[in-house]
Amino acid sequence: MIDYSMSDLLTIAKQTQVAARELAILPETSRNEALTAIASALEKHQNKIIEANQADCNASEGVISSALYARLKLSASKLKDAIAGVKDVGNLPDPIGMVSLKRELDEELILHRISCPLGVLGVIFEARPDALIQITSLAIKSGNGVILKAGKEALQTCTTLVKIIQETLKETQVNPNAIQLLTTREEIKELLALDEYVDLIIPRGSNEFVRYVQENTKIPVLGHADGICHLFIDSEADLSQAINITVDAKTHYPAACNAIETLLIHREIASQFLPPIAEALIEKGVELRGDKDSQKIINCQNATEEDWQTEYSDLILAIKIVDDLSSAIAHINRYGSKHTDAIVTKNKNNAEIFMNQVDSAGVYHNCSTRFADGFRYGFGAEVGISTQKMPPRGPVGLEGLVTYKYKLIGNGQIAASYTGENPKDFIHRDL
Repeated sequence: MIDYSMSDLLTIAKQTQVAARELAILPETSRNEALTAIASALEKHQNKIIEANQADCNASEGVISSALYARLKLSASKLKDAIAGVKDVGNLPDPIGMVSLKRELDEELILHRISCPLGVLGVIFEARPDALIQITSLAIKSGNGVILKAGKEALQTCTTLVKIIQETLKETQVNPNAIQLLTTREEIKELLALDEYVDLIIPRGSNEFVRYVQENTKIPVLGHADGICHLFIDSEADLSQAINITVDAKTHYPAACNAIETLLIHREIASQFLPPIAEALIEKGVELRGDKDSQKIINCQNATEEDWQTEYSDLILAIKIVDDLSSAIAHINRYGSKHTDAIVTKNKNNAEIFMNQVDSAGVYHNCSTRFADGFRYGFGAEVGISTQKMPPRGPVGLEGLVTYKYKLIGNGQIAASYTGENPKDFIHRDL
């Protein structure tokens, strides 16, 4: 295991900053060629990657939770999808150099607002090696360097991946130092102190961990916290559709942050809907925990206050019967994590009220919360799902990894000409 001292981390940060500045001015063709090379290298070495991941899985079996184990496991199909994501990112429009404003302030005095990379990203994520692939591809495409800190459970997989990526970049115009990997928990605190070299920290983990990061760094933080997602079955729902959506949202991949943890059911249809949905969920191995009203209709465990606040990341679902749409919205806004919440209803007005009043990054109507994903949104990949109010919000792709600068091009103009007794007037004409 690599154990960097603070001086080593400082050197790494400086190297990454230099590499990021070089990457920022590379043409799009060079960045895309690097992504193509990485995708090919990952395909070539997929057996080595899967072997490393199996070693991580063997070491973690019975030690970590089933949810974390599911995220750690890098199957051949999951690796294939991640590689496809690298190629997709390469096919996306270049996020650098986009002109969002071109304005003539005066004759021969032209203002441009142009997108540019952030610089160096520090990304701390759980035991998800496929996330490393996504983050790396987005960083290169957006012209940013990245210092990665993965969960210790994925150490062998992530080390293998970064070695493959760095060796591949040596054959491209992208400096391999643009992609760095840290390997110990102690390095997190040291990383957070590198505000002169790291421009954005992206922590992916619990609310407690995100808060810890926010409170212990001067670096701007893009929070990816808990995924306490809800599904509300309205009194005017298509119940057959509601069953399919509920089963998918809970069981398609229960370890994902966009899987539902609480099912809210309108009181008017509870006795009709609860028995068939309970049967469908139990068939999928889901453990049900219901409030007192739910327990009068189906046989399930008692749900406590803690259940409304828990991200199970497992085949466990809390169920609550609510009086109306307003009660459902109030419950979500109180207990949700501002991630993704959905309503099933044929009433468009109710759907509109729900989507306007639920304070979450994603609000859905008649579809599964599992669509909250950068790949499914057409972003190619994501560095995480931001649950904060300020943008970027929701799945963060390329657009969340660039900022902008103002470029003003003149011909000898001075500000004094526009003040005083006979000031010149600005034109302020958009071009």
